[in-house]
Amino acid sequence: MPPQPPHDTGPAPGPDAHPETSAAAAANSERADHAEAAAAAELKRTAARRAAPSPFAPLSVPVFRMLWGTWIVANTCMWMNDVATAWLMTTLTTSPMLVALVQTASTAPVFLLGLPSGALADILDRRKYFMITQFWVAGVAMLLCAAILSGGMTAHLLLALTFANGIGLAMRWPVFAAIVPELVSRQQLPAALALNGVAMNASRIIGPLLAGAIIASAGSAWVFVLNAALSLIAGFTIMRWRRVHPDNPLGRERLASAMRVGVQFVRESPAMRAVLWRISIFFFHATALLALLPLVARELEAGGARTFTLLLASMGAGAIGSAMFLPRLRQLMTLDQLVRYGTAAQALSTAVISITPNVYVAVPAMALGGAAWITTANSLTVAAQLVLPNWVRARGMSIYQMCIMGATAAGAALWGQVASLSSVHISLGIAAVSGVVIMLLIQRVVRSRHSDEDLSPASSVNRPRTSTPPQPGLHLVVTIEYFIDPARATEFRAVMKESRRTRLQQGALRWELEHDIADPRRYVERILDESWVEHLRRFDRSTNADMALRDRRLAFHVGENPPVVTRYVVEIE
Repeated sequence: MPPQPPHDTGPAPGPDAHPETSAAAAANSERADHAEAAAAAELKRTAARRAAPSPFAPLSVPVFRMLWGTWIVANTCMWMNDVATAWLMTTLTTSPMLVALVQTASTAPVFLLGLPSGALADILDRRKYFMITQFWVAGVAMLLCAAILSGGMTAHLLLALTFANGIGLAMRWPVFAAIVPELVSRQQLPAALALNGVAMNASRIIGPLLAGAIIASAGSAWVFVLNAALSLIAGFTIMRWRRVHPDNPLGRERLASAMRVGVQFVRESPAMRAVLWRISIFFFHATALLALLPLVARELEAGGARTFTLLLASMGAGAIGSAMFLPRLRQLMTLDQLVRYGTAAQALSTAVISITPNVYVAVPAMALGGAAWITTANSLTVAAQLVLPNWVRARGMSIYQMCIMGATAAGAALWGQVASLSSVHISLGIAAVSGVVIMLLIQRVVRSRHSDEDLSPASSVNRPRTSTPPQPGLHLVVTIEYFIDPARATEFRAVMKESRRTRLQQGALRWELEHDIADPRRYVERILDESWVEHLRRFDRSTNADMALRDRRLAFHVGENPPVVTRYVVEIE
């Protein structure tokens, strides 16, 4: 008797089998399949709920716990400084322009210096760089204190020192964003970033309250004294971190080249571009609520400074509470769903605030806005971190932060102008509706294309060697010759488009694919590098995902020998 197939459970019903019996059996089988599928889906949901990491899991890592505490202190100092400088300016001048320029002087460095700061954070020792940012902020706070106590403070000097403090903030954010993924596992990264959001929102509550109490009891100078002391403590705390900076045998990248490569990587990354579109659209519309909130608070019954503080505190409390549920939400929803629902919740909060009759309605609306704010921002921050390899992480996150700052500044200006031409309520209403509509349009047009590519450094890459390295500064041309079956040319070109993106992300100046007219099988890939050293850096930047793409590329080659690689130095241009 011949063996039966592996999935054969017996002979099939013969032609004499009763049709009703067969139909009943089929129906029972179908119901059993549905029940089994439902049970499997429920098991999957249960497993997902159990697999959701604790929102406090990253705090079990001692180094993360130490640096997270430092991050709370640093952000508390930032909010204390903002409150103290704004109040101090009102005692130095009555000019609304100079008072408004305090905010500009504080945030402009973050936008102007974000990319250079990110490049330096990728080039230099991140531990030392982070430590220097804290000592920089402490030094500026000491100068502010000395100028106030000596009686030499002026409005213009305050603006200059506020700008100097902003330089420290611009230096600090990219390096901390790049450090966090080094401290925790990939599974704990979302929770770690949510805790960073908690730290920011907690400091948003603590900093202003602490600064206000000190100003009322002792004066502005003592706010800067405490700011300097806390910044010094934070700097010395970072010194305890024993991080070993990996030395690159090729030496440090030049700043201009590092900045170019950072911008080029983001431009050639579809996933990163999608994240930047979403975060820009979200902050452009969400900032209307914060920008116009003082005017809303003033119009409420018995509104004033205390009402404004209460609304801000409600927003911070909503953000902190939401952070506790983020791990569970990430298990139940996709990135696009989190962004979509977060944007909708933010719009609902803004719409309610635009028509709120009293503080009792405004407080829960602000809590909802804070929850939506951290849910959306955290989801997009996690997405950005996961599509950035470590060698370009600080540069990528600095561009991410620049998009947030630029969108916030532009949004505040636009919604303020709309409010001037109409009313605060109309401006908030338009921001709420347009925010949802444009986000839905962006999600449809700009696909996130988020994938689980392995971005860990490749271990099987051998650098090319030469007995006589080319002179520094000369461009290098690399050609790779492939022989392809003409019947597979379309597939090959599709893979080569992916290769183009990868080569440019790694730092190549230019890429092109040439097709031999005389021999339809012959293709030549041509890559232009900035120099021999930058050519070697491309090998160091290769990831396991790049190696998988290389294998797909080589699978098309039909020659007896591997593709021929030739390198030329460009001597005359």
